[in-house]
Amino acid sequence: MKIDILTLFPEIFQVFEKWSIVGRTIDKGIVSLNKINIRDFSEDKHKRVDDYPFGGGPGMVMKPEPIFKALEEVKTNDSLVIYLSPQGKVYNQQLANTLSKEKHLILLCGHYEGIDDRIVENYVDLEISIGDYVLTGGEIPAMVVIESIIRLLPGALSGEKSYMEESHYNGLLEHPQYTRPRIFNGLAVPEILLSGDHQKIEAWRKYESLKNTYIKRPDLLEKIKLTNEEIQILEEIKEKLE
Repeated sequence: MKIDILTLFPEIFQVFEKWSIVGRTIDKGIVSLNKINIRDFSEDKHKRVDDYPFGGGPGMVMKPEPIFKALEEVKTNDSLVIYLSPQGKVYNQQLANTLSKEKHLILLCGHYEGIDDRIVENYVDLEISIGDYVLTGGEIPAMVVIESIIRLLPGALSGEKSYMEESHYNGLLEHPQYTRPRIFNGLAVPEILLSGDHQKIEAWRKYESLKNTYIKRPDLLEKIKLTNEEIQILEEIKEKLE
């Protein structure tokens, strides 16, 4: 996969691209991460990329010309142009799964009061928001999107099961995890995890995953199609908790 980031602050990504799974995936050649400075495409002698909004109002708006030229520089027939925006579709694991199958992503990071809407309406394929709040720019949201996608690419993690068992991948929260020591401050690891009976362990994990989701994020259960077995388990959980 190729990911191009259009930004006014490419230096923000210098540590990110060397960090943990992101850095290892780049080193393996699984993904290429390129930073494009939008200022490089400004024809203003001072490299200005913003101006006052028509109609008045506070703040500045990013001009369309430098953004358009930056897009033209990197865009191909395989590109999907994403604008990180508080007005976009709220990001989730399902969308991350979908985007991980793309060949080329272009992430456009806005700043100031946003970008000229003619770019959004005519040259952006998808607007994404990482939550219902406002940030200074699109750089941090871009990192969130990149990291969530990269970990889904073949070869990024030790195995497919690593991400398939994580929270949200299948619509449910993950089951609890434990490690050594077996007893910590008088608190013991559930005995079933020490039994060596993989079938019982898998059943326990399914049960705990459903229980976690029901207690912490019941809204997620309304968005997914449960199997008959999962529906029965969920009913048992509700009875015990009630």
